[in-house]
This record gives sequence, structure tokens and C-alpha cells, in this order.
Amino acid sequence: MHPILDTRRRLWIYLAAWLLIGVLLSIGLGRDDAWLAAAALFLPLSIVYAFVCLSAWYVCRVFPIDDPARTWRVMAVQLFASGLASALWVAMAGAWTRSLDSATGGAAAEVLFLERRPILFMVGALLFWLAAVFHYLLIAFQASREAETRALELNLLAREAELKALRAQIDPHFIFNSLHSISALTATDPAAARRMCLLLADFLRETLRLGAITRIPLADEFALADRFLAIEQIRLGPRLHVTRDADAEAGECLVPPLLLQPLVENAVVHGVAQLVDGGTIRMAATRAGTMLTITLENPCDPERARSRGVGLGLELLKNRLTTQFGAYEAVSAAEREGQFRVEVRLPAVTAA
Repeated sequence: MHPILDTRRRLWIYLAAWLLIGVLLSIGLGRDDAWLAAAALFLPLSIVYAFVCLSAWYVCRVFPIDDPARTWRVMAVQLFASGLASALWVAMAGAWTRSLDSATGGAAAEVLFLERRPILFMVGALLFWLAAVFHYLLIAFQASREAETRALELNLLAREAELKALRAQIDPHFIFNSLHSISALTATDPAAARRMCLLLADFLRETLRLGAITRIPLADEFALADRFLAIEQIRLGPRLHVTRDADAEAGECLVPPLLLQPLVENAVVHGVAQLVDGGTIRMAATRAGTMLTITLENPCDPERARSRGVGLGLELLKNRLTTQFGAYEAVSAAEREGQFRVEVRLPAVTAA
């Protein structure tokens, strides 16, 4: 469908422009003693020619100007089309003048038409050429908009694919560590290993359910983290303590599922589990205006052997949040005086 005919607003603007052209033709081609006849002749003809010039859209679509080798061919086609359209316009003008004179019983319109017919033909051809230029610009604008839309769609698809790939990297990393913990318990406490298997099954079932959702409330994410920590509590016993401080507004904010998983996993595996006396994992969440801040702090051994695991978990989380929320530093981590602290800053979004 012609883009000008898509909406009434565009059509009215288009006809208003041609009505202005009709006024200019009435002034430029009319006579002082026959201005009323000129207006009656050129104003309706301009509106009719406005619809004739809409055909330039289809000519421009069939003969685009994207290939410089076809320039002369395009010019010849447009020259022929403008001559044909102008000749049709002049023929309609002749019929209209006879109708006007028959209705008024005079000959002023026909006299004006016969005097201005050659000029009217040239003006009609020029107007059709201008309409063709306008339509070429319109086609270029539409192509640009479509290219932007396609680029945006491709970007969203690429981000979604990257997000799925990052999530696929995080999940096996967690399962490997959990199974390693169960394996260690089978030799020392088989009953605890069995309980841990059951808790792990419940946890995986919940992660599968929530993992299929794009965003979940932070309160649900904390509950999922509690399930994981309950699993680790069996292995570590009284060495593991957990505190949480989250306001109600923060708990209602929507976050990606398994957001806290790599953080609490690192806090246990690379923090509390490395200390003889264990320690406390502190989780907190606050909402300030449009920003949600989540912090997680755990004790760590400053003299521990460094491994790639903790860095990998944070790097995957950074990449995931950057992919989903944009290129900015959403995750920051620092170690100071035997305490490892991670801070996550996200837009505070709630369910509508």
C-alpha cells in the first residue's frame, strides 16, 4: 500500500500541500479579470493531479536509482511517465473547463485554459518530476527505517543467544561443584549425602522452573539462594552462617533468575569452606529510586591459593548482566582485610 495512504493524517497533509499548489497556479496562471474562473479551474485540478502523482511511487519502486549504471534508463522512464501524466492532466483540464462553462453559461474557463495549455503541460510534467523525487526520498527513508528495525531485531536475537550461552555456562559449573560436595560426603556421612541429594533435586527442579522465566522477584531469588545454602549447610554444618537484610521494596524488584547463584557459590566454595572456623555470609539488598543494589560479603583467607573459579563466576555474571542491561559496570568486587565483597547494581524494575 502507498505510504501516504496508510494514515488519514498523511493524506490530509499531502492534499493540503497540493491545495497550496493549486492556489499558486491560480495566482500565477490566472488573469486579473478572471481570478474566480482560475480558482475554479486550478484548485480542483490540483487535487485530482495529487492522486495522479501518487502513481510516481510505483514507478519509483519498479525503477530504483540504487544502480548508477541504470541512471539514464530511470531518467527516460520518468520523463515518459511525467509526459503521460501531464497529458492526462491537460485532457482532464479540457473536460473540466467545458463542464464549468456549461454550468455557468460563459466561456471564461475555456479561454483561460486554451491560453495556458502549453504552460499547464510543462507545469504538470515538472510537478510529476518533483513527485518522483519526493517518492525516491520516501523510499530511501523507508529503507533506512527497515534497516534500523532489522539491525535492532538482530541485535536482540544476538543478545538473547549470548544470554542463553552464558546461562548454559553457569549451570554446569554449579552442578559440578554440588556433585563434588555430595561425593565428599558419601565417604564420611552417607545419611547427609542422601539428604543433600534430595535437597539438590528440589533445588534443580526450582531452578528449571524459574530459569524458564525472564525475570523473577528478588525475594524468589533469595529463596533460591537459601535452598543452595541449605545444601551446603549439610556439608559445612555450624561453620556456615547466613544473614540477610533486604527491604520490602527491594524484594519486589525483578531480576534475572540465578543472579545470586554464582555469588553464593563463590562465597561458600572459595570463602567459608576454606576457613577452619568457617564464617558468615551476609546478603543485603536496598532500593534507592530507580536503582537496586545487592551486596554479598563473606570472609576469606588472604593467604589462600588463588584459583580461576571465583573469577570465572563473576566474569560470567558480568557478561550476562551487560548483555541484558547494557554496557556498564553492573558488578564490582573487592577484597579487604579478609572480607570479600561483591556489589550488583541494576535498574529497579517491578511488575506492572
